[in-house]
Formats: sequence, C-alpha cells, structure tokens
Amino acid sequence: MIYLTILTTIITASMMMNPTDDPIKNTNVRPATQAGRFYDGNADRLCHEVDSLISNHAGNAACDNVAAIIVPHAGYYYSGNVAAAAYATIPTDKPYKRIFLLGPSHYEWLNGASVNTAADYYATPLGKVEVDRETAQRLTEADSVFSYRPEAHDREHCLEVQLPFLQRTFETVPPIVPIIISTNNFSKLQRMAEVLKPYFTEENLFIISSDFSHYPSYQDACEVDAKTGKAIESGDVEQFITTIEQNAHSGVRNLSTSACGEFAIITLMLMLDPHYTIKHLLYQNSGDIDDHDHSRVVGYHAFAFLRNTSNEFVLTDTDKRQLKEIAYQSIKDSLDGKRTVHPHTSTLSMKCGAFVSLHKHGQLRGCIGHFGEDVPLHEIVAEMARAAAFEDPRFVPLRREELDEIDIEISVLTPMRRIYSLDEFQLHRHGIYIRKGYRSGTFLPQVADEVNWTKEEFVGHCSRDKAGLGWDGWRDAELYVYEAIVF
Repeated sequence: MIYLTILTTIITASMMMNPTDDPIKNTNVRPATQAGRFYDGNADRLCHEVDSLISNHAGNAACDNVAAIIVPHAGYYYSGNVAAAAYATIPTDKPYKRIFLLGPSHYEWLNGASVNTAADYYATPLGKVEVDRETAQRLTEADSVFSYRPEAHDREHCLEVQLPFLQRTFETVPPIVPIIISTNNFSKLQRMAEVLKPYFTEENLFIISSDFSHYPSYQDACEVDAKTGKAIESGDVEQFITTIEQNAHSGVRNLSTSACGEFAIITLMLMLDPHYTIKHLLYQNSGDIDDHDHSRVVGYHAFAFLRNTSNEFVLTDTDKRQLKEIAYQSIKDSLDGKRTVHPHTSTLSMKCGAFVSLHKHGQLRGCIGHFGEDVPLHEIVAEMARAAAFEDPRFVPLRREELDEIDIEISVLTPMRRIYSLDEFQLHRHGIYIRKGYRSGTFLPQVADEVNWTKEEFVGHCSRDKAGLGWDGWRDAELYVYEAIVF
C-alpha cells in the first residue's frame, strides 16, 4: 500500500511536470560547427592534438599577470603551434571570473559588434563551455554599438576554434563572453573600448582572435607581418592603424589584408595604458608548415599583454620638477603669445590623465584636468595648465601680474577602475568619477583632506555639486575610482 502511494505520487508529479520546465532541455547550445574542419571532430584525437601543441611550449613560463593574448584562428594544422605559444602563457590555476572572446566577422558586415546573448553554452567535441549571458546582455544595454545578430555567430569560426585550447588549459573554463566585431568606424571602436574597459581587470582574461597577412608570397608575408607585429608591440593604436593602411597601399601582390582581426585588435589597444607590457611570442606563416606553395600564404602572430604587477606609477623628483616647469612655462608663453617647446623624458611621454590646480595666496585660482590616457603626460600638463589659467569658467583669466603669485599643483592620475559598491571606494586614497548619460563629475582624492565628509557625503556632494545628478543620483550611475600622485 505504501509502495502504491509512492508510485502514484511519482506518476502524478511526472504528469504535472511541464516538459519546458526541464532546465537541461531549455538550454540553448551553440553547436560545434567547425569540428572536423578547423580542428579534429574526435574528442580523443583533439585532446591529444591540443596537448601536443601546448607541450611544444612547455618552456614558456606562465604569467600570473596575463591580461590578454592575440591568437590566430586558422586550422590547427597551420596555426595551432602559434596559438599554443599564447595559451602556454596563461596560468592554469588562476580563477578568472570570465573570458572575453573578441574576433572578426568573416561572413557578415555588422557596422558594430554582436554579442551572443542567446547561447547558454558553446559546444565542442570536448564538452560545453558556459556563456556569461548576464554580462553579454549588460554590454548590449550599455551602448547601442553592441547588439545581438545571430547570423554573426552561427557559422563563424574565429571564436569557436579557441575553445578546445581553453578546455585543455583550464580544468573548468570560466564563462565566456563571445563578441564579433565588424566596423571600420573608429568612433564606434572607441565606444566599444570604453564599455569594455571596466572589465579589463585582473579578474578577467581577454582573447583576441586574428590571423595576419592573407595570400601574399612567403617573403612578402614575412616583411608585412614584421611591420604589423612591431606596430602592435609599440602599444600605439595610431601607429598600428597607420601601418595597416601603409601595408594596404604598398602594392604587395595578392595582399588582401594584413590583419583580419584588426578591429578587435584596435579595440584592445584602445583599452591599454602605460601599465601594460606587450610581448611577442611567436611568428609563423602557412609556408613554414606546408612548403609546397610559397606563392600564397597566411601569417600568424601570437602576443601576450602583461599587466605590470606593480600598479605604482613612479615619478622621480626630477620628473616632478620638470612638470612644474612645463606648467609654468606653458602659462607664461601663453601670456607672451608664444608656442611652448619643452624637453621631456621617456617617463613624461607616457600617456595618462592629469589635473593642474592653480592657487593664489592659498585660494583656488583655477583647476582643469583630463582623464583620458590618449595624450603624453608632458603635453597634457602643458595643456591643462593653460586651461586652468585662462579657461576655468569659475574665474576670470589669469593676468600677467598674477603669475609670480601663483602656486601650481599637479595631480597625475592612475587609470580609472569601475566599481560597483562604495565598499570598493577608499576615502583619502581614491578620487571618484561619476557618469550617467551625458553628465559626469569628479572629486580628486585630496578633496577628502580639505573637508570632513564621510565617503557617502563625499560621493553625494560629487553627484549633486559636480555631476548635477542630485544627492542620490550616483546610486544608478557608473562609478569609477582612481588614485593621484600630487605634487
């Protein structure tokens, strides 16, 4: 009787269960469309192949500070060795929160970027890799430059071919964020980088999928790819873009592109700041693998982008003195109608943000700053000094007779970091930057030394008085913190 009661309960529960309630059946799995084409479709053979490729680079020390890699996406026979050189640098035990996969579209023109917000998993012969759909969706909500276009992902190989390497590198692959980028609009690439940069932190890994020269002769490929590689190593996005354009107009026979993933690479480079080192790992082209035809080859590079383990940006006393002199001379030359020309060291050529504050008899006389990491430090200090003296709308322009009464204070800013809770904000150490829509405002870290506010009051005043968002407007705005070297 008891048995019949239990059986009846099970049958009744089974009849009441809606088949669509089964979470396994409900998952959306993007299939392995390239298995058997770009890589082996047999799981055992695929494991052996990937493990053998990575073992070729066992001497490459894994780096705890790997922020991003650039890897090729051709068939493993041709580009697998170069790809393995990059994957060998990734620490297998680092608990990355997620992995961003960025690559080009080979079939669809998007004039933007497509983030796969529909798939729960990507499949390969080695199993399934989870998609971080929440983050993917958040990207599409952050800026219209990101959307979901299923046709961009359905048959695209550039991201899929990375997955078996990840599956053999990590015991459990962190959730991925698959992004296909297809636009030559530089302002859109800047917007993508701006949205992605808050995720470009130690907790995440970025993988950029790109092959390089397509279809020139072996010798031409070596020469073109060397130029492109040096441009990437420079870390200068303008140099990279110029090199790509020069290659395109060089007259090299059969060269259809010198980097099919150039837009994804540009997006990565736009997120860089002086705290990264770019390491070239390996170059080969298809002619090195198959020497039967050197008339048409494809080039493959591997790079690792290393985040400097020391976040401290050091300025020597000489650097600080030179920056003070640059600021003073910039104001004086402006009063004299001259163009400022000043010497600078390699340190002062690093790109970072800075504020220049002018005080007269202890009272503020002007303060202007720039957050972007797109201008050399010596230039931004000269520009902000002029702006603080003559363009701060709160004060009348500085007069010549005031110049010798002015004290100059310079704040060199570290890269901004997105935060999601005030628990991450440290009063007196961090400056705060609040942004919502077209409104934004900031308080430098040293403002906390001049007032007797709690961190909530500090942020509230910034939100209301600087960003114009109201006292509680910061609660649904974007928050960023940064540090400052003040002298």
